[in-house]
Amino acid sequence: MQTEKVVNYITNWLKEYATKAGVNGFVVGVSGGIDSAVTSTLCAKTGLDVLCIDMPIHQAESHVSRANEHIDQLKKRFKNVRSVRVDLTPVFEEFKTEVSLDGKPEVIDMSLANTRARLRMTTLYYHAGIYKLLVAGTGNKVEDFGVGFYTKYGDGGVDLSPIADLLKSEVYELGEYLKVPQSIMEAAPSDGLFGDARSDEAQIGASYPELEWAMAMSESGKTQDDFEGREQKVFSIYQSFNKANTHKMIPIPVCIIPEKIK
Repeated sequence: MQTEKVVNYITNWLKEYATKAGVNGFVVGVSGGIDSAVTSTLCAKTGLDVLCIDMPIHQAESHVSRANEHIDQLKKRFKNVRSVRVDLTPVFEEFKTEVSLDGKPEVIDMSLANTRARLRMTTLYYHAGIYKLLVAGTGNKVEDFGVGFYTKYGDGGVDLSPIADLLKSEVYELGEYLKVPQSIMEAAPSDGLFGDARSDEAQIGASYPELEWAMAMSESGKTQDDFEGREQKVFSIYQSFNKANTHKMIPIPVCIIPEKIK
């Protein structure tokens, strides 16, 4: 990958899109992970207004410290960047008092995890509306179009997706070029939706390099019968997530009424 050219291309794409939309810049949720760090830095390079928002909800301290380190570094490097911290923990706790928590614990835990993401999406759009900004998505290609590892109308609720055509490995390449803090470069990827530091790999059952391989094999027409051992396991995991999350990766179905019965 021609890293510098890719960075310049995305930066110009962001700036041109925002200019045509008549907005002032971008708002980015900064989590302490590589994707949000790269996205916010690319937005900063446009020279337009960038608002970075840290939105903890019972967050692991390591996530909070990395997010703060990145935001502080970005504000020193770019005069067009500012930040705000919105502690959503009280909102999340109040929400739990108003909804039913009956059901299987693992189902409730997942539903509440997705609620965290949707509270953050609401917060981003609140600030976007006030300051006339676009919500910049932080999803990469494997998450957005491979395994669908994001929350529908949560971190998937955005105005534009600057890094969604980049594999996770390519996002790390950009991170190195953009001087993202080393603590973020070395941290295990995590969605941070469960109030602890559990990694994406622990949740999915496969690493991002493995998922990138499986995605490439799937796109080439391979099937599970073409592999054995760990490769077969990883391919099966990828296919399972891809199938289960297809509803996230396609346009919302519209019931088209036949003209003859309208």
